[in-house]
Amino acid sequence: MQKLFKQFNNLHILIIGDVMMDSYLWGNVERISPEAPVPIISVSKKENRLGGASNVALNIQALGATPHICAVVGTDIEGDEFIKILQTQNLSSQGILQIANRPTTVKTRVIGHHQQMIRIDAEVDEELSEENSMLLLSRINQILESRKIDAIIFEDYDKGVISEYLIEKVVKLAKEKNIITLADPKKRNFLSYKEVTLFKPNLKELREGLKIEVDAGNADVLELAVQKLQKKLQADMVMVTLSERGVYMKSKNGSKIIPAHVRDIADVSGAGDTVIATAAVCLAAGLDEFNTAAISNLAGGLVCQYVGVVPINKEELLKEVEAISPT
Repeated sequence: MQKLFKQFNNLHILIIGDVMMDSYLWGNVERISPEAPVPIISVSKKENRLGGASNVALNIQALGATPHICAVVGTDIEGDEFIKILQTQNLSSQGILQIANRPTTVKTRVIGHHQQMIRIDAEVDEELSEENSMLLLSRINQILESRKIDAIIFEDYDKGVISEYLIEKVVKLAKEKNIITLADPKKRNFLSYKEVTLFKPNLKELREGLKIEVDAGNADVLELAVQKLQKKLQADMVMVTLSERGVYMKSKNGSKIIPAHVRDIADVSGAGDTVIATAAVCLAAGLDEFNTAAISNLAGGLVCQYVGVVPINKEELLKEVEAISPT
């Protein structure tokens, strides 16, 4: 496994999708407001972090690979701050498009006594104009032409950056260049990710995308739902994350449920980002789909032990993987 993890260091991964800034207000609850029956948070710390597709990039970086992000932010203070944070994290802003009249997505989490108390979202989810979509596609092309890319991740949060047109163009380019593609979908483009290498919905997204009820505890029902999905998308692999039940992987080589490991869960924010990032580097390094699912499952569980959106710790993950599969 050490050899596999060392291979990650040579990989270049392109992430396309919705970036956002995760803003945190940390503090203590000491009393109830006299104005309304709500707690008063005495703020002791403020912090801005990279979120959404940029959190996937942080996970790619933490695993040793080199991430390249193609995304959109506003020409606002938050957009400038986002690019500044990218630079402090040693991440390239080459693929970031700053456009006017579109605010940067900011998700503010208020945390008191190590528990998230409220989240405030400032965002728009309108699709990009045709002009801006073409500009983004041009940035994607520049990156694909400038270096060898080993995998492309679509990180879709339904904020309007990814469209059916963009997906179709990028998947076609990837096939021409023999690059694997992975999709972390949301509702709007769910059935647009045709012919990707790996499609990774969670259970809620699977239900909403197919408009059917799926019980994670019923393996036969899950199998039928994924068969239906695979037929529509013609994806090589489908990996469904099942929260506390683990992950379900289906490919031409069969299907398998990989159970989750028992942990103390502090915060599930960002776990899906970690799962898709881990799957991308594992597949790009040549690992088979079932071991990829197992390692991704471990990685997603590990980050849930920490409050807030945090990237995976590579050494911690390697230690857990070796404990389960020493070879």
